[in-house]
Amino acid sequence: MADSPFHGAKLMLTCGDRLLTCLRDDVPRIPFPGHWDLPGGGREGDEAPLACALRELHEEFGLRLPPSRLTGHRFPSQQRPGMMSWLFAGLLRQDEIAAIRFGDEGQGWCMMPVAEFVVHPRAVPHFRDWVRALSAASAPCPAPADAARRP
Repeated sequence: MADSPFHGAKLMLTCGDRLLTCLRDDVPRIPFPGHWDLPGGGREGDEAPLACALRELHEEFGLRLPPSRLTGHRFPSQQRPGMMSWLFAGLLRQDEIAAIRFGDEGQGWCMMPVAEFVVHPRAVPHFRDWVRALSAASAPCPAPADAARRP
């Protein structure tokens, strides 16, 4: 996956028909201020795309997901023409959503309906397109990891 240079990595994490989103800070020095965004961000050093996405997820939401639960998709970078960006898709469980600890970037977060995100006038436009391209198949929220042990 890391054979070619890439700009950054985002995550399309869903639970049923809802998508993990964050509202970007509303400051003019950043791209798309005050827009709804996906978890993720820019590459640091020589990290691989999946490592980038998982680092950003932990920094922004306090979540750690196993790499085996994510599937990667490449898209042309909008900020760096000629480079690629990555979108990793996966499912969140209800207990993981409950464990979110929002970091210090952005104004807040929500589990937004996918159908709302892909038409939202204040969603980052190219991420709307990426989500639309991958959202044809929606899956229900998986049960918590310990559900099989519960009485």
